[in-house]
Amino acid sequence: MIHMEIRLKQPTQPLTDAWRHLPIEPRGSTLLGISFRTPQVAAFGLDARATLQTLLTYPFQLIRLGAYWNRIEPEPGAFHIDELDRQIDAAEQAGKQIILCVGPLKTFGYPEFFVPDHHLKNPFPEHSLIRPSAYPSLLTAATAFIIRLVERYKERQGIVAWQVEHEAVDPLGVEHSWRLDAAFVGKEVEAVRKADPSRPIMMNGYLPTSLPVRLSQWWRTRDQGDSLAVAQRMADIVGIDYYSRHALLSVGSKTLYLDGSQNPWQQGRRKQLFAQARAHGQRLMIAEGQAEPWETMTTPPNPHGQGMYSCQPEQVIVNYNTCMHWTQPDAPLYAYLFWGAEYWMLREQYADSSYLQAFARILEHA
Repeated sequence: MIHMEIRLKQPTQPLTDAWRHLPIEPRGSTLLGISFRTPQVAAFGLDARATLQTLLTYPFQLIRLGAYWNRIEPEPGAFHIDELDRQIDAAEQAGKQIILCVGPLKTFGYPEFFVPDHHLKNPFPEHSLIRPSAYPSLLTAATAFIIRLVERYKERQGIVAWQVEHEAVDPLGVEHSWRLDAAFVGKEVEAVRKADPSRPIMMNGYLPTSLPVRLSQWWRTRDQGDSLAVAQRMADIVGIDYYSRHALLSVGSKTLYLDGSQNPWQQGRRKQLFAQARAHGQRLMIAEGQAEPWETMTTPPNPHGQGMYSCQPEQVIVNYNTCMHWTQPDAPLYAYLFWGAEYWMLREQYADSSYLQAFARILEHA
């Protein structure tokens, strides 16, 4: 089965108009939306305010925003909140509902780790669990940051949920092997619930679509479960991060990709997620539905007049349709957030509007 999940492909592919002709699955009661990654906007050299304002003109319902700790508190005593204030103001004025990720250590968007240097003098030891007893001052600072954010924004009508951490207890990609201890995350969840008992908490986790990744994830998180398992234990809304195709390594001029999206073995995990959601009154959502390339580098390539094999414009629709097929009458998906809106804006600047148009087609026909 593993060999069926491996593709050796030329990474750059000709753009086609296949996205114009694919059918669009109805969304039913599922809210559609995007995530807005401030660090990615900066990495692409885009204007943050103009980019957000343009995206907010599209008729989606939900946006996820992030409070990036080291941007808000770059030095002791600082609290630079104007940028996040502007984003929340703009989203509310556009009539969008908001999920706010209050972090604090891990927030969505590369590099996913945003602890200010003054709160962590030395890097976490690799192959370790970050326990509350080993980092009491960091936990105190993290919960204080959470509480300050929640207290500031809990009167905002547009905010419908808080997100705690990002893929909370998984290793930080391939770059680091340390992991947050579930007890550390549990203290953060307690802080949010105490500061605002009225709103639900969302936590997310990566759903492997290939067997090699699934086995690796199980081995690395076998002691306390992966982030989806922890979300099932702690959260009100469980967010699934779904990426159907991603690069593994370069082989000469070609790239080796993993693509297990069509394999039936992964259905067991999805069924378990839906069954638990029904049994415990939780909601399920797609926190990240792949809508930009995932290649061998951290910043998605932007080839002129071509697309990347890991996510062509038509794949934006294919991934959405796949997840809509998971919806069940007694356990519909609460929401589907497209991952890659900033990339679409970059592409449009380079005369390729097909990603944005594929998104617009979904909004129009879903």
